[in-house]
Amino acid sequence: MTDDRSSRNAALQEALRQRILILDGAAGTMIQREKLSEADYRGERFADWPQDVGGNNDLLNLTRPDIVTKIHDAYLSAGADIIETNTFSSTTIAQADYGMETLAPEMNFEGARLARKAADAASTDSKPRFVAGAIGPTNRTASISPDVNDPGARNTTFEALSAAYKEAAAALIEGGADTLLIETIFDTLNAKAALFGIEELFEERGERVPIQLSVTITDQSGRTLSGQTAAAFWYSVRHAKPLSVGVNCALGPDLMRPYVEELSRICETYVSAYPNAGLPNAFGEYDETPETMTKHLAEWAQSGLVNILGGCCGTTPDHIRAYAEAMAGMAPRRIPDIAPAMRLSGLEPFVLAG
Repeated sequence: MTDDRSSRNAALQEALRQRILILDGAAGTMIQREKLSEADYRGERFADWPQDVGGNNDLLNLTRPDIVTKIHDAYLSAGADIIETNTFSSTTIAQADYGMETLAPEMNFEGARLARKAADAASTDSKPRFVAGAIGPTNRTASISPDVNDPGARNTTFEALSAAYKEAAAALIEGGADTLLIETIFDTLNAKAALFGIEELFEERGERVPIQLSVTITDQSGRTLSGQTAAAFWYSVRHAKPLSVGVNCALGPDLMRPYVEELSRICETYVSAYPNAGLPNAFGEYDETPETMTKHLAEWAQSGLVNILGGCCGTTPDHIRAYAEAMAGMAPRRIPDIAPAMRLSGLEPFVLAG
């Protein structure tokens, strides 16, 4: 591990022990506000690209880095301690929709570089800023058939997913990410493929970076798309010894709370949460305001449920500013001492990744 990354990792660990850290909010929501055209996405470099690329937000790392930087700066100014790279779909699998598979490593590298530059510019001795390398779930699933008439069919493989995640992670680390955030996990087998590929990468590089995991409970059934509860998800991935585990997307704070509470009770690691600004209305927009969202999240903090709080779909710098102000001075969740119970159940507790 480089000296810079090592010192940032130590600072991150210390910050997590001292206070609730604030993650940034939605990137897609902010990009939509820019009302970009197809030409904006293409830029000069991809003016003659044979497929439509509008909506490929990760491409903006290459064609409109000014917009990506502006979004990072807005969240940092609002008080975010951690910003995510604009790389949610920067895998060969997801970029296949645009015929841009070969550009995925560059998107990840540039996404991390832009975030690193913004975070470093905003960092102070008393408030260091950190970069989470965002790795989304891809648009394919290892556990669920895409064909209702053929339950055994799959449109990807564990090996293909693992290779794609490994490639993305390598470029994020090279670009300057402090952590790897595997987020919006709807299929635990996809997450396991990511963890497998990343572990291979760590062995090859001879260095590790902290891993963060965030699962998506898709509706009020309390389960992921592939059928697991929040608790079952944790027990499926705890062997990876993540820095944090949490819940994001799909639900607003009111509906998400039970799953955050469950993870807080059973996880011997830090817990994160970044809900949507409520459920989308009839126009596909999100109605939860910074004030209404903060009321919920402040109660989570007061109840000792969380270590990292942020926002997902529909949230903005105004939301993040309100969270940061409300969490100032609040104590972070204490990691429970569940080691004796774990040993009785045949499990072994672990020390947080350093």
